[in-house]
Amino acid sequence: MEVAAARKVKSDSWFWAHSRWDIIPALSGVAHFAYVIFLFWDFPRLSWWALIPLGLIFSISISWNINGVSHNFLHNRFFRWSPLNKLYSLMESLTMGFSQVFYESVHRRHHIGNADLPDEHGHTDDPLSIYKHGHDGEPENPWSYIFLSYFRDDPKEIFQDVKRLYGPFEAWFGVFEIGAFISLYVTAGILNWHFILYFLPFYYFGHCLSYLNGYYLHYGGNPNLPLAWGVSSYHKLYNWIWFNNGYHAEHHYRPRAHWTNMKQLHAELAEAQRAANVRVIKPPHALGFLDPNLPERKKTPVQQPAQSS
Repeated sequence: MEVAAARKVKSDSWFWAHSRWDIIPALSGVAHFAYVIFLFWDFPRLSWWALIPLGLIFSISISWNINGVSHNFLHNRFFRWSPLNKLYSLMESLTMGFSQVFYESVHRRHHIGNADLPDEHGHTDDPLSIYKHGHDGEPENPWSYIFLSYFRDDPKEIFQDVKRLYGPFEAWFGVFEIGAFISLYVTAGILNWHFILYFLPFYYFGHCLSYLNGYYLHYGGNPNLPLAWGVSSYHKLYNWIWFNNGYHAEHHYRPRAHWTNMKQLHAELAEAQRAANVRVIKPPHALGFLDPNLPERKKTPVQQPAQSS
């Protein structure tokens, strides 16, 4: 289905590659990096009454950055100048503690598989599929998906994937990003070991929150129907703050669409989405478990694709 909103956006700016509106997520990423520096710098002077909520804000901001800022940056680079995009990628890696180059590889395969069901050998094209570690066509238990997914990436496999598609420089730049954030965190631990003991649990919890968000981006979707691959939420505040991440069914159907065009894309697809019974939830995805129409896991099997002869 051809939709105008899905066409690649090009800016007439000499600085912004796709839209001047990208200044908002771009500066948001910079603010997030500054927040990490602030946590380290002011840690010795802050009381635990302040540190606990500030740590929780950091955890939430990791999920917000991954699903809002970083996600949009991977699909549509913010800047025309390639070295600036590289610097931004490095900054994001330092901020969230994982390589943006490697994340892009995982996310590319996520869009290839679109939360696909395992084949007869238990393989999914999507390494993030909620069905990958499930049983009998059921989604995985959300608790294990949320708290174990962080440990499931295979860096060697990701490195080889990046090297095959984009060449050795890009693959080794991903390794450099990993080395850079590990070095930063080790240095922080050497300078103040109390800080790193405080920081790491909130860091891990933030990634868990991102997987929580990711689980409900697809829970109840139909991996065999392109229009219904994702699950959408049209909660206004959520989409304002998370740069239209709620339009996830639309995003999976047309992943190159710019974040500023998601409402238009939704309007163009609305009739077809209703016919395809696209799942829509009321709360933001991170609170998807509170949706009043949440189906039970044992009642959400999807039809297996027909076997080719």
